[in-house]
Amino acid sequence: MDKFIPFEKLSKQKKRELLAQKRRTWGSINPVTKKPENPKAYKRVKARKWSDDSATDVPFK
Repeated sequence: MDKFIPFEKLSKQKKRELLAQKRRTWGSINPVTKKPENPKAYKRVKARKWSDDSATDVPFK
């Protein structure tokens, strides 16, 4: 049986090994918080597309 050594006194390599064993993956869960878009918010991309479409039509030749 190994002798107990406090975490603070372990070598850097041993600390990394212990911490790697404790770490786990999120699996299929995405930890990033997501929320729906605000329907009342102004959407610049949508407005820009509309202005680009009208600029391509040339009424006079």
